[in-house]
Amino acid sequence: MQQPDSSAVVRLGGIELTFLVDETQGSGDLVIFEFLVQPGARVPEPHYHRAVDEFVYGLEGTLTSTVNGEAHELKAGESLMIPRGVKHHHANLHDAPAKALVTLNPGSIGKRYFEEVREAMSDGPPDRTRIIEIMARYELVVL
Repeated sequence: MQQPDSSAVVRLGGIELTFLVDETQGSGDLVIFEFLVQPGARVPEPHYHRAVDEFVYGLEGTLTSTVNGEAHELKAGESLMIPRGVKHHHANLHDAPAKALVTLNPGSIGKRYFEEVREAMSDGPPDRTRIIEIMARYELVVL
C-alpha cells in the first residue's frame, strides 16, 4: 500500500489532515482524509455544509463530534454520519490524540479549502472574518 507524501498533509494548529483522496483525483465526488486532533483542540467553528455529507470513522483515541447539540464520543471502530444541512463541530476533549477517517461527498470541501484556512491563520491570530468568508465560498455555513 502506498503511503501519502508530505504534500498530502495540511496542518492547522492542533489538527493534521492527511489526504488519501483529494478533490483533484477521480471525478471529484469524494474526499477522504485522516483527521488527527491533538488534546484540547476544537475544530472548526460550529457549522453545517449546504451540499456535502460527512462520514466520520474513529481510528484512535476519542473524538468528540457534536451534532445538533448532542455530543458523540467516537472511539476506534465507531462511526457517525453527518448529513448535509446538520450543525456540527469536532473537538478532542481528552488527554491523548484522536484520529478519525473522514469522508466527504461530494468532494467540494477538499484539500484546497483547508490550505486556504491555513493561509488565513498564518499571519498571527486567526482572522475569524476571513475564515468565515473562506467557509462561505465552500458552502459551509457558520452558526
